[in-house]
Amino acid sequence: MKDRSSDPLIDVSQLKVGMFIHLDLGWMSHPFPLSSFKLSSEEQLGILRRLGLKQVRWSPGKSDLQTDAMPVALPNASAADAGALDPTQAAKEAHRRALAAQRAALSLCEKQYGEAATAFREVIEILPRDAHASRDQTIALTGAMLDKMLVEGDVSIRLLNEGAGDRGTAHALNVSIVSLLLGRAFGLGRDELMDLGVGALLHDIGKAELPARVRNRDDSFTLAETQLYQQHVMKGVALAQQMGLASGPMLVIAQHHENADGSGFPQRINVDRMSAAARIVALVNRFDGLCNPLLASKSMTPHEALSLMFAQGRNRFDATMLNAFIRMMGVYPPGSAVQLTDDRYALVVAVNSSRPLKPKVMVHDPKVPREEALIVNLEDHSDLGIRRSLKPNLLPRDALDYLSPRARVAYFFESAATAPAGEMAA
Repeated sequence: MKDRSSDPLIDVSQLKVGMFIHLDLGWMSHPFPLSSFKLSSEEQLGILRRLGLKQVRWSPGKSDLQTDAMPVALPNASAADAGALDPTQAAKEAHRRALAAQRAALSLCEKQYGEAATAFREVIEILPRDAHASRDQTIALTGAMLDKMLVEGDVSIRLLNEGAGDRGTAHALNVSIVSLLLGRAFGLGRDELMDLGVGALLHDIGKAELPARVRNRDDSFTLAETQLYQQHVMKGVALAQQMGLASGPMLVIAQHHENADGSGFPQRINVDRMSAAARIVALVNRFDGLCNPLLASKSMTPHEALSLMFAQGRNRFDATMLNAFIRMMGVYPPGSAVQLTDDRYALVVAVNSSRPLKPKVMVHDPKVPREEALIVNLEDHSDLGIRRSLKPNLLPRDALDYLSPRARVAYFFESAATAPAGEMAA
């Protein structure tokens, strides 16, 4: 990461719209999407003052200050000039702006995910020596995610290019992010969402107390190895007690492997005795385990995972929550390779729960370089849809290379306010 120590300090009282600033507080200590960003409104200035900061660092070279010599309309001059261009040039300019917006939105999601991953790794690192500090860090991380998730308007589930590095961190974040989005869809209050998020982040902490060879369930386990693996639940509860967690997140840790029909472990309780948060996490935990197993060769596509869970749903999961989960993830969740009704191949990259059959896709088009491909929102094209989902190995070689389906799936959330508006014509 670039050293910001050489950037000049400025008093918060002197900040202006257009300045590019850097907050040394860390992602969890402020409500902004990133710790480095350009001030775009007076409202942001007001938030900074309420944070109690005296000074912040800023980058003059990245700033865009509005002065009498630089009219406010100037940044939009390119859009005005585009009208004077011939149609071909205007189309290229529109494509360039849309591509820049698309890259910026994806970059924002990936940076937020990376900062959350770093914060979670710190939670696990400090747990052995300071359980209460680890608890406080987990609560802060959950609160930061909720601050950025509980916004007005739609929130989409977004596929990321990169995961969080180690599998344990990626799994914890996937389960917590998707669980919180499902809780949001159910209309849970903030206190309930906090319990859900903390429990989801820490649902597997007991695995740290197990030998490495049995931390991830395998079909080849002996009975003794299976029993040892299952102990991670009670070991997790013991760690949660040391941390001083509230009963809500502790129930998630204790019940995340229970099934609706009582066939789970360790207590073999049924859906009536599971907390609502535990039912959500059990569902999402299973989905991520199918999509991101220890051996990537055994992974299912998100579409296959949902299909299997639907087939098992009558027994394993709370039926109401499973139906809501499928609606939220879409029939074709992000990460699914699909064939469109016009026979082109595509990769689902984002889905909004209110439009599950019309996700956003990146389409294979040999005439457009992959790095310039724009996302197509199928909702905007009534004559275009998805014909079927495909395993990546069934894609033609050129489509496979172009779309590059991820061996491991990582999700984050994206609000309508940050999603790119421009698209490639279908």
